[in-house]
Amino acid sequence: MSEPTAKTISILNTSSPFGQANAKDSLDIALIMGTYEQVTHLFFQGDGVWQLVNNQQPESIQVKDFLKTFSAFEFYDLENIYVCKESLTQRKLPLCFHIDNVQVLDKKDFATKLTASDILLRF
Repeated sequence: MSEPTAKTISILNTSSPFGQANAKDSLDIALIMGTYEQVTHLFFQGDGVWQLVNNQQPESIQVKDFLKTFSAFEFYDLENIYVCKESLTQRKLPLCFHIDNVQVLDKKDFATKLTASDILLRF
């Protein structure tokens, strides 16, 4: 009997980091998937690109800075991180992120990578 093939999980982040719990929830799920060695890809599009912006100061709005946890991605083997270039351009954001190994993709390549997943979770 052959072993089942691992499913690829993609997490699409479309929410800003501090307006609601979606960004924190998606981070928690990504870390859980990494703990269980699931192949997990992280995608950032729309307002979700704000989660990658460098030098944010959430304490100024009295919110805990959970974005620091992104630096743990390498320990959880979360290496497939993609951001939509069009979303960055629309928000006039630079290609300067608070984590390494972020791949900036044009709209077509972003969609192609996203649809290649077996499971898609959107936040």
